[in-house]
Amino acid sequence: MSEIDKIISLNLNNLDLSKLKEISEHADTLKQFEEWKKLPILYELALEELQNKIKLIQAEWELTDGFSPIEHIKTRLKDPKSMIEKLVRKGLDTTVDNIFEHIHDIAGMRIVCAFVQDIYRMFNHLQQREDIKIIEIKDYIANPKSNGYQSLHVIVAVPLVLMEGKRWVKVEIQMRTLAMDFWASLEHIIFYKYDKQVPAHIVHELTEAAKAADELDLKMLNLRKEVLSLDDSVTPPPPYVRKESTN
Repeated sequence: MSEIDKIISLNLNNLDLSKLKEISEHADTLKQFEEWKKLPILYELALEELQNKIKLIQAEWELTDGFSPIEHIKTRLKDPKSMIEKLVRKGLDTTVDNIFEHIHDIAGMRIVCAFVQDIYRMFNHLQQREDIKIIEIKDYIANPKSNGYQSLHVIVAVPLVLMEGKRWVKVEIQMRTLAMDFWASLEHIIFYKYDKQVPAHIVHELTEAAKAADELDLKMLNLRKEVLSLDDSVTPPPPYVRKESTN
């Protein structure tokens, strides 16, 4: 049995001392018992903390603009097995410290907005907050992937005030429009069905569909700008310029 299997066999979401005794020869695992037990809880708390901050931003938008540009929010938490496997792929020891330091997407949040400009407005709000640290940004909207994938990926850290002190926990945020989210969901289903060995003609059709989704986003954005320009009480957001796809 590999070290991964030995750790996973503990069932990290429901650890108990009897199972630990079964692998008592693994001193490092025993020493980190409490840390492994707390790990999923800490990331769940980080997601809740971030959701509360997003809700506050939504409330501010509704007060000032009369509506919130956020269509919906989804969250997910990776299971312990995938955490450990990712450490192994990186050639790192399977320790909790390495998970906190090197794995940034254990906790994930997807924010879906109606328009592209709202994504950047959301990002600007996150940047301005002193209780959120921006760790990393990957803008696949300004620079789409070669297959057409678009999304704004932002790694943030949120503070958790624990009994032992404050701890910053990382969360990956993916921000998309409705059209981008629909395309990404379809692409995920197709790649899963074909076990990532997707026929070339389907890959081509997916790329074309991504272009169509992008065109739809731009058309809807132009309609929105036209409607807002008719209302003197509303200041239209700055124009959005779409860049060409990059590999």
